[in-house]
Amino acid sequence: MWAIRLRAPRLISRGLATTASAPKPSPSPSLHRPPVVRPTSHEVTSGRLDERNLEKAVRHVHQDGLVVIENVVPHNDIDLLNAKMVTSAVLGPRPKWTFCSANSAMPPLPGASPQRQPVHSDADFAHPSHPFALVVNVPLVTMTPDNGSTELWLGTHNTDISYQEGTHGERASGRIKEKHLRDREAVRPPIQPTVKKGSVVLRDLRLWHAGMPNPSDQVRIMLAMIHFAPWYRNPMRLQFGDDLKPVLEELDRRGQLGLDVPVDWVSSEEAMRTYLNRGFGNSYDFNQTP
Repeated sequence: MWAIRLRAPRLISRGLATTASAPKPSPSPSLHRPPVVRPTSHEVTSGRLDERNLEKAVRHVHQDGLVVIENVVPHNDIDLLNAKMVTSAVLGPRPKWTFCSANSAMPPLPGASPQRQPVHSDADFAHPSHPFALVVNVPLVTMTPDNGSTELWLGTHNTDISYQEGTHGERASGRIKEKHLRDREAVRPPIQPTVKKGSVVLRDLRLWHAGMPNPSDQVRIMLAMIHFAPWYRNPMRLQFGDDLKPVLEELDRRGQLGLDVPVDWVSSEEAMRTYLNRGFGNSYDFNQTP
C-alpha cells in the first residue's frame, strides 16, 4: 500500500466536498486521532502485549481498521525490526509475510503544485468481509502533516468493491467514488495524524487512505510489510539475499519469528543489484487464488 503508488494525482487544493443539505455533526475529539496502544516497558522488553492491551489492539483493528502501537521499535535499532506483536491475534497463528517495501513522501519540486493521491483501498478486488491482511508500517521519523503523514479514513474497512471506481488492473483501481467520500465525511471525517518515531502502525488492507504532499525539505520514509492470514491463498513471495537465511532460521528456531515467510533466496550481491527493480502501488496483486 504504501510503496509509491502510480495513481492519477489529486490536487490538495481541491479538498473534499461535503453535503450541503445537512450540517456536519461535531465529532468527538477521539475521531480526530488514530487509536493508540501504549505498551509498558515490560511488554516492550518481552516482545508481547499483555491481555488488556492485546484486547484493546484487536478491538481497534476490527472497529477502526487501524491501530498504532507506540514505542515498540528502539530508535537506535530502527532498522532491526520485529513487528510480530498483535498480527497473529487478528489473523490467526503464523501469518504469512509476503510483502516488504517502503513508502517515501518526497519534498515538492521547485514551482510544482502540491498533489495528493486519490482516496483508495489497497484491496482492489472482491475480498473477504473479515480481516485477512494487515499492513505493518514503521516510520523512520515522526510523521506529521508537515512531512506528509498518510490520510486515514478510520472505520471504512468494512466496505466492499462496490465503493470503488475501478478494479485491479485498471488505472482507477481501488479509488473510492466521490459520493461515498461525501457520505463518509459527514459521519467520520478523515484524519492526517502525527505518528511518533518508534511506533508500529497496523492497518487493515481494506481501509481507505491517501498519500499526502510532503511540504517539508526532507524525505519522509515509512517501511511497509504485509501479513496475510495463514488461510489466505495469496501466492506472493519475498526475495531476500541468502545472508539473511540463517537469521530468519535462528529466529524461527527460538520461536521468535512467529511468521511463515515464503522466500526466493538469491545471492546477497543479486539482492543488492536488483532490489529497486520492483513494481509500484497497484501493480501488486493482493488477491488470493481460487
